[in-house]
Amino acid sequence: MILITGGSGFLGQAIRNHLNILQVPSLSLGQSSVNEIQCNLSNEIPKIQEVDMVIHSAGKAHKVPKTDEEKADFFKVNVQGTENLLAGLENKSSLKKFIFISSVAVYGITEGTEIDENSPLNPTDAYGKSKIEAEQIIQHWCKAQNIEYYILRLPLIAGPNPPGNLGAMIKALRKGFYFSIGEADVKKSMVLANDVAELIPSLNGKAGIYNLTDGYHPTFDELEKGMAKALNIKNPLKIPQMVATLIAKIGDILGSKSPINSQKLKKIQSTLTFSDKKARAELGWNPSPVLDNLDKIVTSKP
Repeated sequence: MILITGGSGFLGQAIRNHLNILQVPSLSLGQSSVNEIQCNLSNEIPKIQEVDMVIHSAGKAHKVPKTDEEKADFFKVNVQGTENLLAGLENKSSLKKFIFISSVAVYGITEGTEIDENSPLNPTDAYGKSKIEAEQIIQHWCKAQNIEYYILRLPLIAGPNPPGNLGAMIKALRKGFYFSIGEADVKKSMVLANDVAELIPSLNGKAGIYNLTDGYHPTFDELEKGMAKALNIKNPLKIPQMVATLIAKIGDILGSKSPINSQKLKKIQSTLTFSDKKARAELGWNPSPVLDNLDKIVTSKP
C-alpha cells in the first residue's frame, strides 16, 4: 500500500493519477475527500495503517512571508508536519521506502548554472530553511529505521493548470497583459509534474538526494514564444531594458504596493539552472523537455 501526503496539491494530484487513485490513500492537511485520512499534520500525529511506501508531498508552498507569523507557518507545516508524520509511521514493519518532495530553494541562490547536490545549502528565507530541516529529520529517521529514502529537489514544476508564477504568466499572456523584458535570454530550470510522477514508482536501490529538471533549461524567450504559439496569439510585446529598470526603481520607492522592484527584476533576469546528472546516472531519469509540452500546459482549462 502507498500513502501520499498533499495528494490534493498540484504535484500530488499528478502522482495520485499516475499511481491509480483507488490504490493510493491520501493524508490531508485537515481537508476531507474520498480516500483521504483526515489529519492536520502541522499539529496532529496521524493514525496510519501498515504501508509499503510513503510519498511526502504536503507542505507550505514557496511565497514571500509578510509577517513573523507567516514565517513561523513554514516551520509549523514543513518541519513539525514532517515530524508528526514520522511519529505516525513509527514501528510500521511494512514500510520500506520514503520519498520526500523538496525544493531547489534549499540552495538559497538566485543565480548560477548547473548547481548540483553537493552545492552548499545557504537559504535566507523561511521556506528554504524549513525544507532543509525537514530533509535532515527525514534522513536521520530513515537511517535509524533502516528505510530507503529519496529526497527529490524540484525547481519550477510545470503541467496543466500550473499554480504560482507559471500560472500567472499563462493568465497574463491570455489577457494580453504580459510583457517580455529585454532579450529574455536567461535560463531557468523546470520539470514536468508527470515526469516526476512517473519516476516515483521506479525508485529502487539508489537512495539519496536528487535534483530533478527537464535537462534543457529553457530561456524566457523560448517559453514566451512557445506559449504564445500554443495559445495562437502574437508574441508578447517587449519592454526595453532601460524602461524595465526605471519601473523597478519606481517600485523601490513605492515599496510593497508595487508588483516589481529592483530586487525582483534582478531575480527574473538572472540565469538559475540545476544539474540532474546524478538522477540520470543513478535513477535512469529521462524527462521530457517542458517546451515540447507547452500545448498541454497552456490550453488546459481549470
